[in-house]
Amino acid sequence: MEKVLRTDSASPLYRQLMQRIRADIASGVYAVHSRIPSEAELSQAYQVSRVTVRKALAELTSEGLLRRKQGKGTFVCAPRLKSNLREVTSFHEACLMIGCTPSTKVISAQVVRAEEDVREELALTEDRVVEIIRVRMADGEVVMLETNRFSMQHEDLLHADLTGSLYHLLSSQGIEAASGVHEISLCYATAQQAKLLGVEPGAALLQLDQLIFDQHGLPLHTSHQVIRGDRFTFRI
Repeated sequence: MEKVLRTDSASPLYRQLMQRIRADIASGVYAVHSRIPSEAELSQAYQVSRVTVRKALAELTSEGLLRRKQGKGTFVCAPRLKSNLREVTSFHEACLMIGCTPSTKVISAQVVRAEEDVREELALTEDRVVEIIRVRMADGEVVMLETNRFSMQHEDLLHADLTGSLYHLLSSQGIEAASGVHEISLCYATAQQAKLLGVEPGAALLQLDQLIFDQHGLPLHTSHQVIRGDRFTFRI
């Protein structure tokens, strides 16, 4: 591909350079986690000023496509997963939509005592729930720690393969996750969360609390997710 950018184009040089770098990442010229050429190398290759290169890299960094490491260079980030909160989308589906391979580590799956707020949200008459805690990964990289709680009606989930999509398991039983109520907030990693998510204790994380309803409008489950913001984006 011709490296020299078009000076007669209506598009600013830094935006042209951004498009070239995006295309190189998409085509595999620069693989995920690889270091891209330095500012000086890009400046020489595309015959533009260092200021133009710096602006292009800053924009791509703010978009989450690149990440700068002090003293080491600029690296390609793993693609961010996206979730549209107007729809109920499983983590499994979110991964597949951007070409990532989802995987799951089950931390625990058991019957526990239901807290009062969970009992109210799920409209329970008993004080026990099925609790499933899992770490979700995309292409082997940890993205979130999730805790889902179901009524005892779904106790059979404890005997199923929980390393895939829970919604797929439920769908096979004729149960569909159709809608939800969502609350997003900021939290800071506890020591245990930090260990499971691969971040430093006290690191800022996204917290998503959901109450999901089935196709009949009945409460299906609650979900508490602690998410690495560098790997996930919400669309509202």
